[in-house]
Amino acid sequence: MPAPGKHARRKLSRLSRGLVVASTGGAALALPLAGAATAAPAAAPAVAVVAAQAPVAAPAAAPAAPATYTVALGDTLSGIAADHAVGGGWKKLYEDNKAAIGDDPSLIRPGIELSVAAAARQAAAQPAAATPVAAKAYADNLDGWIRESLDIMARHGIPGSYDGIHRNIMRESSGNPLAINNWDSNAAAGTPSKGLLQVIDPTFRAYHVPGTSLDPYDPVANITAACNYAADRYGSIDNVNGPY
Repeated sequence: MPAPGKHARRKLSRLSRGLVVASTGGAALALPLAGAATAAPAAAPAVAVVAAQAPVAAPAAAPAAPATYTVALGDTLSGIAADHAVGGGWKKLYEDNKAAIGDDPSLIRPGIELSVAAAARQAAAQPAAATPVAAKAYADNLDGWIRESLDIMARHGIPGSYDGIHRNIMRESSGNPLAINNWDSNAAAGTPSKGLLQVIDPTFRAYHVPGTSLDPYDPVANITAACNYAADRYGSIDNVNGPY
């Protein structure tokens, strides 16, 4: 106990009297006290210690697309091409599998194996699509149907002009999208010609263009499928000037 009238003074060691410890970010730095009897050498600057970060894991690779597809009842080449994002559409799919399909692309038998891997790789290699723009509006009449079909044809590389399409429509159906031929040889065989460009069902299914209706009476789907068929057989709908 200290003597009365005196204050106890805490004793400091020689090292404590000469130095005070400052801590910044976990690194200790010894600094001399002002008025210390002996000048201490300048301390080396503190070195910031950065914790090593674990390497960022690379994103997992997307699962590989199936290499083959087994044809089911009701399938069409255009539908399969659309489902597997085939670059080049049903024509590319047919070209890659002609040995399995045969000479008629509209007749694909359930159970046959189609190779879709090469087509899928081709589609994946294409650059990303540009930012989509607002959908274009078309009039719900013959002029609007032809113009919408022409835009779809342009995206799929199908040739044809407004005049060529209009000329053939007026000859085949007079512009009636519900026209049907119930008297010629196609009708006798059970496949009457339908729609603006009078397409029979097997031809419509074989040359249907993805993104259009599956209804052969739909004006845009009918025009686009007919032009796709005409391009394959005659080079363009513009080259058709009679029954086709």
